[in-house]
This record gives sequence, C-alpha cells and structure tokens, in this order.
Amino acid sequence: MSENYEDLSACALTPELEEQLVASQRECVFMWVNKAGDPFGVVMAFMPKDGKIWMTAAETRKRISAIRRHPRASICITSTGSKIGGGKTVSYKGNCIVHTGRDVKDWFYPEFATYIRPESPTAAQEFEKFLDSPHRVVIEFVPDYTLSFDASLMWQRSPGVIQ
Repeated sequence: MSENYEDLSACALTPELEEQLVASQRECVFMWVNKAGDPFGVVMAFMPKDGKIWMTAAETRKRISAIRRHPRASICITSTGSKIGGGKTVSYKGNCIVHTGRDVKDWFYPEFATYIRPESPTAAQEFEKFLDSPHRVVIEFVPDYTLSFDASLMWQRSPGVIQ
C-alpha cells in the first residue's frame, strides 16, 4: 500500500504484458524534434518485428527530414481500445533508420500490409500496392530505453480509491 503516487516505479508492465500490449495494437504516437527544436508527434500505423518498431511514410513528410537530421525519436503505445483493456502504456526512446532500398521495401510492404489488414488478404494486397510508391520510405525504430505503466498496479497500491 502507498500513501501517494509520487513513485510509480513499481507500476511498470511485466515484459510479457508489454509484449502483449505491443502485439495487440496497430497504431502508436511517433514523436520527434523538428528543425526549430520543437517536439512534435503524430499517430502512425506500426509493426513490431525483432524488437524494433517499423513504420512507413511519404519521404516528403516533415518527420522524415527531421529524423534524418536528428535520428532520436520516441514512440508511445497505449492499451486504450485493445483487448487487454485500458490503463497500460509503454513509451520507447531510440534511434531511427530511414530505408529507401528495395531490399527492405520488398519484405516490409507485404508483411506490414498483412499485419495492418489481417482480416482480409485482398485488402492487404490492395494496401500493399498503395504503399509501394516511388517516394515512400520505411522507418526502422530501434528502442534503447523503455518506460511503461500499468494502472492496475497503481490501483492495487491504493485499494480505497477503487471501492
């Protein structure tokens, strides 16, 4: 039991729950620093693979020039709307690699399309066609720091709050 919420370090997700959260969602908030030094973020579709987060965008998007200039970024994934219920988040800091080559695009587009549209192989194939455009890039986000939170653990520390 706790007297306040000043220290929530004991409220982190277990590695298994973190993995389940990441696997259950298809969108994240991707955040970077723009040319003026201001933080900015957008919601993006993502695919987890081999401990990394993979995304795609048109090369003309400001986030692409920003992460080429300064590859540090962060990602936040929330459990809101997922099968595991609300109150769980994971945030990552890490480096971005912008890929333009066919070697990455050739495996990424079909895998990403199927991951985002698993309910329909036909829809996934159509999605893949639209993704494979001349000026689209693939973003490989390599996390090196994790901060997670499980609200259910916080509530366990303060049972009087949930009665």
